[in-house]
Amino acid sequence: MPASIVASVVFLRVADFARRPASEQARLRAQLEAVIAVTAAEIDSEGRLVLEASDGAAVVVLDDPRAALRLARRAIGAGAAGLPLAAGLNHGALQLSGRKGAEAMTGDGIAVAAAVAEFAGAGRLLASASFREAIADAQPGREAALAPAGSFKDAGLRSHEVFAADEAAFARRRRRYAALSVVLVAALLGGGIAARVSHEGHKPLVDAFFAKVPYAKALARRAGY
Repeated sequence: MPASIVASVVFLRVADFARRPASEQARLRAQLEAVIAVTAAEIDSEGRLVLEASDGAAVVVLDDPRAALRLARRAIGAGAAGLPLAAGLNHGALQLSGRKGAEAMTGDGIAVAAAVAEFAGAGRLLASASFREAIADAQPGREAALAPAGSFKDAGLRSHEVFAADEAAFARRRRRYAALSVVLVAALLGGGIAARVSHEGHKPLVDAFFAKVPYAKALARRAGY
């Protein structure tokens, strides 16, 4: 693995961990390890790293921010069974120091995820702006599932805008794009395109139209065309 990478980080923080008795800390950490084992199972072992933290754990997802979001959502859901988890998601730079491998991984990618998790509080998932941008790059339109949830300043007085999971917002955006695509099709048909389709066939004509109007292809793709 290179000494420096850019990846998604899911920081899972156990609320008030340091204030709990040692016996309870051991129990909660065992529960956290079980939750991570289950929720990270869909991600190939070579595509993730689990790093222990003083009050929880950080899961580094190397290739797919969407998988990181799914992991965080499932972990928060599992936490409802008595594990007071907060999840902070970030996408940023990480470094490997020395020759210790994953155990020596540091960087702003982890630091920001930890700060976001601390701000989130138990039972809540929040993501940074850079993580939302990574989701948008991986699947345009999917970032609508992360809705604005305010901002805060970390211990270093840096401001962070954060976003909360909102699947309803994503569904609303899909419906808007679907409606726009219907309007587009109606306009094409109203312009006499139907007659050409009957002669040339659907796919050649649609491909030709998308070649001339690239933004229409992007719109159709976002709408699930």
